[in-house]
Amino acid sequence: MLPFLRFIPIAKERSWAATRLASFGKPTIPGARVGETWELSDLPDSIAGGQSRVDGGPFAGCSMRELRTQRRDELLGVATPAPDGAFPLLMKFLDAADNLSLQVHPDAAYAASHPDAHLKTEAWIIVACDPGARVYRGIRPSTTREQFAAALREGHALEHIESYEVAAGDCIYLPSGVCHALGGGILAAEVQTPSDTTFRVWDWNRNDPKRPLHLEQAWQCMKFGHEQEDGVAGFVSAATAPRREAAGIVTRRLCRCRFFTVESLEIIDDTAIAFEQTGVPEVWMTLAGQSRWSSASDSFDASAGATVLRPARVESATMSASAGTRLLRFICASPLDRAT
Repeated sequence: MLPFLRFIPIAKERSWAATRLASFGKPTIPGARVGETWELSDLPDSIAGGQSRVDGGPFAGCSMRELRTQRRDELLGVATPAPDGAFPLLMKFLDAADNLSLQVHPDAAYAASHPDAHLKTEAWIIVACDPGARVYRGIRPSTTREQFAAALREGHALEHIESYEVAAGDCIYLPSGVCHALGGGILAAEVQTPSDTTFRVWDWNRNDPKRPLHLEQAWQCMKFGHEQEDGVAGFVSAATAPRREAAGIVTRRLCRCRFFTVESLEIIDDTAIAFEQTGVPEVWMTLAGQSRWSSASDSFDASAGATVLRPARVESATMSASAGTRLLRFICASPLDRAT
């Protein structure tokens, strides 16, 4: 069996970056703006900085690839791996001062016919945001391909994009093929299938030669009308998400799709959770307060911004947290799931 695992965050320079990640103690890049940290990543060597390494404990320095190669059953259990056998989730924090480009990711059909591209379905959970901050998700159902193409040529694509004002705790689900953009003034946690393939559709008319558009590829993936939805709610407000309370913990179900389940947990009373063997790995993020993770071979504290992997087969273990602590729980999918 494996202990709980922490990983060294991988900092990524982004032109749209803000400064909130510093409050989470994330690494910096001298002279650069860090807009993303990859908290848990198992991407191919062709992706620079795509392999997470364990931070501390008996497996310190091991890469995700080494772990899943040498301890696959303990790490993944019955979870459905990525098509190349990799860990099925890529976890990030995104910190945006400016709007990200309107973009789309490969759908299954595109990925199947392009070996260098990989399906990317994702969800954002709003950690913090400025008043009035918005996300952009989906082309309006009444908009045709021809109308949207004309709007792109004329520079007013935003007229055809749905948008939502957000608050901390909201969840935005983004199946592959749906156009979307994270708005400025938002710090978000992101869960996604393991892919780094993004096609820019529109970049707010910034015309930056360092940020080219990828319209030829995007048109092959972009969905319109009702084909943009797959039965999973695209926007879930923290205020109205399904809620249950037990043993001093309020749990809200934010998203359940065929790749992952997302829940938020708010600790009402000081508590300790004894983990049972579930057969699938889970990723936990501490958003506020502090949690303590203890297993037979390692123990550590996880303050705000920390990410912890609970392997499918974990040592006898507990997580304790004080009142006021807030966490996110991401559960990997398996063939036993009934989510569609």
